[in-house]
Amino acid sequence: MVTRTFSKLATTHAEQVALLRLRGMSVPDEARATFYLQHLNYYRLAAYWLPFEADHTTHAFRPGTDFDSVLGLYVFDRELRLLLLDAIERIEVSVRSRWAYELAHAYGPHAHLDPLLGRSLPHWHVNVRKLKEEVHRSDETFIKHLRSTYSETLPPIWAVCEVMSLGLLSRWYGNLPATPVRRAIAFTYAIDDLVLASWLHHLSTVRNVCAHHSRLWNRDFTVTPKQPRTKPVTMAALWQRGSRRIYNTLLLVSHLMEVVAPESSWRKRLVELLARQEPRPPTMGFPPGWQRLAHWQP
Repeated sequence: MVTRTFSKLATTHAEQVALLRLRGMSVPDEARATFYLQHLNYYRLAAYWLPFEADHTTHAFRPGTDFDSVLGLYVFDRELRLLLLDAIERIEVSVRSRWAYELAHAYGPHAHLDPLLGRSLPHWHVNVRKLKEEVHRSDETFIKHLRSTYSETLPPIWAVCEVMSLGLLSRWYGNLPATPVRRAIAFTYAIDDLVLASWLHHLSTVRNVCAHHSRLWNRDFTVTPKQPRTKPVTMAALWQRGSRRIYNTLLLVSHLMEVVAPESSWRKRLVELLARQEPRPPTMGFPPGWQRLAHWQP
């Protein structure tokens, strides 16, 4: 049983700057540092100067560490989150569309209410309950119109898909039985259905990290994406087996974006962002010489 009580007192921004200097960080512009500490929070920035520490026990910084380097890493992480959010939004909308289209054409406009289309019946019931909650919370005009006009338990699948969260979409696809419909959805993205189920689950956790403005660049993910075995052929060789870092995420997202938004230049924007920031490979899971791999070339 933990009995220790928290005894640290709050510090002023001036005291925070003084503490950083005492620990060896160069802060040439105190007003600039104070501004960012005021708006970003000392505790939040601490996650970004952690890699610059020579000794975590004393929090002493390595020689040459300066405030702008820490701030640059923070800005890089923010831009990476925004870039991933842009991609995940497009991927989510695409999979929603394919899920609704394939199920509606195979099983009708209310296929989502068919318990036979659940690999696990208890999971199907949970998914339907959560979908009802999301529909009832929605203030979309089209949802209000459908609910007030028709007596069905839920609106048709091509409408409800528009208010589904990515997490629920992931669980719904993962619970589909091994049918031609499940495989047809995955075929759109040139991957196996088991891989797509895994990737959607992983991306739902990545999206939550990004949406809550949490640290991303050197995170160890607890939910990791499944490695493709045969398709796409080129990706199996690029995959970093056993890694929990962001590299595999960026790899799979770049593949999916080539399918759903080939004109977005997402991969090019990612490579340009990476080129502006160091360090990368030791903390993000990138393999040595990744820049020379054909996948990452313009």
